[in-house]
Parts: sequence; C-alpha cells; structure tokens
Amino acid sequence: MRRATRIVSYLFSAACLILAAAASPALSQAPRVSVYEGARLITGDGSAPIENSAFVVQGNQFTQVGRRGQVQVPAGAAHVDLTGKTVMPTLVDLHGHLGFQNLAAGTMSKETFTRANLIDHLQRLAYFGVGAVVGVGDLVDRSDMHGGRTQWGDVPLKVRDEVVPGAALFKTAGPGMAWPGSGAQGHPTRVDVSYPVSTVAEARAAVDDYVKIKPEFIKIWVDDRDGTKKTLTPDLIRAIADEAHKFNVPVAVHNVTLANAKVLMRAGVEGWLHVPVRTGSVADDEILGIVKERIARNDRPVMWMTPSLIPAWMNTQGGPRRPVWLDDPLLEATYAPRHIEEYWGDPLKKMTPADVARAKAGFEADARNALRLRSAGMKIVAGTDTGQTRHLVGLFNHLDLESQVAMGLTPAEVIVGATRDGAAIGKFNTGMVAPGRNADFIVLNANPLDNIANTRKIDKVYLRGQEVPRAAYATRWQAGFAQAAAAR
Repeated sequence: MRRATRIVSYLFSAACLILAAAASPALSQAPRVSVYEGARLITGDGSAPIENSAFVVQGNQFTQVGRRGQVQVPAGAAHVDLTGKTVMPTLVDLHGHLGFQNLAAGTMSKETFTRANLIDHLQRLAYFGVGAVVGVGDLVDRSDMHGGRTQWGDVPLKVRDEVVPGAALFKTAGPGMAWPGSGAQGHPTRVDVSYPVSTVAEARAAVDDYVKIKPEFIKIWVDDRDGTKKTLTPDLIRAIADEAHKFNVPVAVHNVTLANAKVLMRAGVEGWLHVPVRTGSVADDEILGIVKERIARNDRPVMWMTPSLIPAWMNTQGGPRRPVWLDDPLLEATYAPRHIEEYWGDPLKKMTPADVARAKAGFEADARNALRLRSAGMKIVAGTDTGQTRHLVGLFNHLDLESQVAMGLTPAEVIVGATRDGAAIGKFNTGMVAPGRNADFIVLNANPLDNIANTRKIDKVYLRGQEVPRAAYATRWQAGFAQAAAAR
C-alpha cells in the first residue's frame, strides 16, 4: 500500500513539474540564439548596405547588427553562413483587400471570408517576403445604418490579435465608408461592405460606430466611378474627418480628382490609397502648397500614399512580347496556370500598340503627380490594392516596387518606403534589421539595389526569427489547384 502511495505521489509530483514548466516556458527554455553572417545587409533605413555583415537573432527579435567580426556573438549561438546572399527587411503592405478570394478556384464571395482563408492569404504574403499588411474593406460586423447590425462576425479583429507562425502580421482598417454603392468595386460581393452614408448625421454616426473596432485608419471612397454613381460630398468628407480626428483615428482615402484631393487635404486626411490626383488632372501649385502648409503648421504632417500603379505599369508591357514576371517561379507556385493566362497573359497579348501607348501615357502622368506631391513632402509607401482576382496576392508586392522605380524612384528609396516607412505608418515592429525589431527578413540570391526585380529572387524568408516553410506552402497550393481543376 505504501509503495502504491509512493508511486501516486511520484506521478503527481512529476505532473506538477510538467505543468509548471509548460506554464513558465521562460524558466524552462532559454530563447534560441542564431547569428547570420556574411551577407550584404540592407537594413531598411536608407543607409549604405553593410558588406560582410553579421546580425544576431534571439527569440523573435534582432539584438545586434553590424559587420562580421565586430558583433559580440553569444556563447552557444548557432551560426548561419549567408556569404554571397543579400538580406533585406520583409515588406509592409498598407493597402490589401484580403480574405474574399478563393485563389484556387478563382472566385470571390463573402462566404469565403473566413479565418482559414484570411490566414491562407497571410501565408501567401509571407511566402513572398511580406511581413505585415493592413487589410482594407474587411468583412466585419458594423451598424447597418437602420438601427441594426450586419452580423458579419469579427474574423479580422481576432486575426489582428494573433501572431500566426509563418504568416504576415495583420491589422485592419475595417469595412470603410462610402456613398451607398460607390465603395469597393471589382466584384459585387464587396460593394455593400462599407458603411453607406449620404448625410452628415449618418457620416458622424458611422464614424462613431467605426472607431469601436479600433481600426488602423478609417478608409473612405470618394469616386463617382466615371460619372456612374454619386460620391461623398465635401460636407460629408469634412464631417468624417472631423469626427474621426476627435477620436485620434487617421483617415485614408481612395479619390480621383484634383478638386476632391484639395478638399481632403484641407480636411486633414492623412493617407491616400492611390495617387491623390489621377486620370489626366495635374497636381497643381495650390495642392502642393496645401501639403507644405500642413507640414509647416505641424497639422497632421505625415501624409502618405500607396500609388498602386501596378496594373497601369503592367499594361505598359502589353503586346506580343511576354513580360518576364509572367513566368516567374514565384507566380507559378501560387497561381494556377489557367488563371495566370486568364488574368494577365491573354489580356496583355491582345493589347494593340495604341493600347500600350495609352497605358504608358496614363502611367507617366500619374507618376509625375505622385513625384510632385512627394517633393512637397508626402511619403510614398507600399500598397498593392490586392483584392480583385487580377491583383495577384504576393507577386503584386514585388511588382509594386518595380512600378515605383519605373515612376522615377531609386531602388534604395523604394525599399525604405516599403519597409521602414510603411512599418512606421502601420505601427508594426518590423521593417528594419535593427536591434529590438521583429526578426523579419528576406534572404535574396541577388542585390535589389542593382536591379529592383532582384527582390523576387528569394532564397528564404524569416518571420519573427523562424524560417517560413515556403516549399510546404507551395505543395499545398499546387494540390489545391489540382483539386479545383478536377471539380470544374
């Protein structure tokens, strides 16, 4: 009997030790430490790259960064040789529309906006070296503006509060606001996601409901869709901005015209999710003066844009010659061949010389406006507008960088905007290889400072100190393509 009692006591004590260890992992296991040596290191702050670098990762953060031989390597650290490689921070996307697409089947719907599908998209971004994204126009429960609720759930809010291994960090700008029917387009399932407002009272009430989810910013659409719809009036714009700023919540906008851009700028709007002045208008001296005046007065001086000129730039490559990015192994791993041809291969091939000339003229005009506004003090950061089926999740992040270089920025400037500056605006602890930042970095086989397209030559991606299982992801997606094709 005493022996049995001793065995029970021993088992109980062992169980308690196991539970205690599980409850206190910091006491039972020291954070892993690795030093990565030999790479050309682009830190993300715009400084010259560090040749033959060394950086230490402890747990999920960088702790030391410098030249090889000048960094104190902790005893017992694992050594990773990256000689011949280039390392840069992972990218930040401030303009994503994720969760609605079934990428294998090529369909969209509200029913597809699930936790599992949203995380799948975040894993796809991670595969391409994107470490953080702000979702815009997300499906989340809101007021229906008639005293009820939409009952759309809270998937974006729950995923925002998670750190999913092997996936980009996610924040949400919520559902957005627009004149009824003039919000997100591209697919009917997205049209009614945003708050529909048509009076000042509705606009203020919508903002009061909106801020409860603590969005990164309030997104508004100010676009009459080529004269086919009504859009937010100047009074509504001012009411939305005024109410949002009472809660210290920024506002970001999709707009088109110079006149509306001036109203928005004077109302204190902070962000633009396209070039603020487009479709033939010119960013004139008056709007440049408004930008400079806001900065001089320190009146919400950080003004930014995600140009989102990626499709326009891609269209400049139409015609018989096939763009090299259409056959990129990254794209082939993440999209079915039939969709690659349907979305871009066939449409580009069918473009006439006149079509290409128009595309080039439009791209160049919008690029000039973006650069004029940048010279006045606006920041250019990265954002893909991914959401429609033709907006390729992941690859668009790299084509965005290429389109910005085509606009007239240098590769170094583009990288800073897509890493450090985007992380600062989105309030992500990423975007730089620096002590205290999340250990989020891309290992490249070529130097993007020589050619920005080299950001697509990815060897490995690390998020929060852990290597992203890219090969396993690609295998899973390829199986999904086969399954979707068999079901057709």
